[in-house]
Amino acid sequence: MALILYPGRNTNKNGYKALIAAEYVGVQLKVSEDFEMGVSNKTPEFLKMNPIGKVPVLETPDGPIFESNAIARYVARLKADSPLFGCAPIDYGHIEQWIDFSSLEIDANLRIWFIPRMGYTPYLAPVEEAAISALKRALGALNTHLASNTYLVGHSVTLADIIMTCNLFFGFNCLMTKSFTSEFPHVERYFWTLVNQPKFKKFLGEVKQTEAVPPIQSAKKPSQTKESAKQKGKDEPKKETKKEAPKAEKPADAEEEAPKPKPKNPLDLLPPSKMILDEWKRLYSNTKTNFREVAIKGFWDMYDPEGYSLWFCDYKYNDENTVSFVTMNKVGGFLQRMDLARKYAFGKMLVIGSEPPFKVKGLWLFRGQEIPQFVIDECYDMELYEWTKVDISDEAQKERVNQMIEDYEPFEGQPLLDAKCFK
Repeated sequence: MALILYPGRNTNKNGYKALIAAEYVGVQLKVSEDFEMGVSNKTPEFLKMNPIGKVPVLETPDGPIFESNAIARYVARLKADSPLFGCAPIDYGHIEQWIDFSSLEIDANLRIWFIPRMGYTPYLAPVEEAAISALKRALGALNTHLASNTYLVGHSVTLADIIMTCNLFFGFNCLMTKSFTSEFPHVERYFWTLVNQPKFKKFLGEVKQTEAVPPIQSAKKPSQTKESAKQKGKDEPKKETKKEAPKAEKPADAEEEAPKPKPKNPLDLLPPSKMILDEWKRLYSNTKTNFREVAIKGFWDMYDPEGYSLWFCDYKYNDENTVSFVTMNKVGGFLQRMDLARKYAFGKMLVIGSEPPFKVKGLWLFRGQEIPQFVIDECYDMELYEWTKVDISDEAQKERVNQMIEDYEPFEGQPLLDAKCFK
């Protein structure tokens, strides 16, 4: 009986582990040709091989094996004195060490980062930040090891390299942009060296690094499978078709009912303001020199304290801002989700400090005297900040507004890591 790998043609990085290992030890794996995820993996025959219906699964003459690392280990051991397990017991121990490290420190954190962004679980910014921080810590340790080693163990490819590279392939392909991985040059060198080895390239093809992190999506509802839809059709009694009474013919000159007007935003119902927000945004964007004399002075000349209000915001969890890349992405995501308020708001967000933990502070101009309720309801980031209304009669607060608009540095005694504008 041949060794059959499911799902075969449409495998992913977990299936590649076994296929690449088979190439190195000279074992032939047959891949299933007609496997359909969502259908084949729910059949009684497949569930006997893996009771929870996941892939990959390897069918062998002695019985099935599931879990990708276990399958790769089995395949690697099919050849006596397999080079994939090193030459000594200590090599074997180190190989197992790096396999566990790859699974628990690299792959697990990549999945925590990736899955919520695809909408399969709720997105929580602190959870993502913790995962990315742990991932960067792991990549830092890997980078240090690879600074003086071509491979993880010894002087040739082992199973540890196969599993590590497949897990990194997922990260490079889906999440880790060049700006992210450039902090780990030895990891980059290691990854690109291995994915271009012929036995890797046979299955991975031409690998391209992602140019952007996937945007956050809303949680997906599980879709009804074809099988359950068919079953539902069988189970439901047929409904008798009722003949509808003929509809009265509409006169030729009858008019279609006019669509109901869309409810107006409450902010559009406020009394007119002398401040034209677009004029301020245009002034801010076009002022390149003498910013304090032109833009800041122009802002206060335009500002209407009856039609608009100013607010300071301070991030509640600055102690968690230990990774500069993550902190700046967090602010960028907040500004993206504030797009619904673009017609009614202007904002400046500052990331402050030269070393972690970084502080995130902001200044916002909103139409009206309160933070718009629709913004509070729709943008979950709002609750991550403490909001304080600016008292423009206080000269110290007014000067703080000036400095935040101007990107004044040092701000409150610390350098600016980043400054972003919402306009």
